[in-house]
Amino acid sequence: MCLAIPVLVKSIEGSEAEVEIGGVSRRASIMLTPEVKVGDYVLLHTGYAINVIDEEEAQKTLELFREIAESVED
Repeated sequence: MCLAIPVLVKSIEGSEAEVEIGGVSRRASIMLTPEVKVGDYVLLHTGYAINVIDEEEAQKTLELFREIAESVED
């Protein structure tokens, strides 16, 4: 099973973007999503942005991840 994580695009330079989740930034390839813009949310999988998603979908997915993490901690 593979997971893709919603991340926020903070900046773009060429075919890479700086993305952020939970205060952690990293570089990601946007070669598969050339339409992406700063401020968009993308699904990140193995260092590649694989799909642009809207903020509502991103927030719902992040909340589900938080709920799963909390249930594992209990």
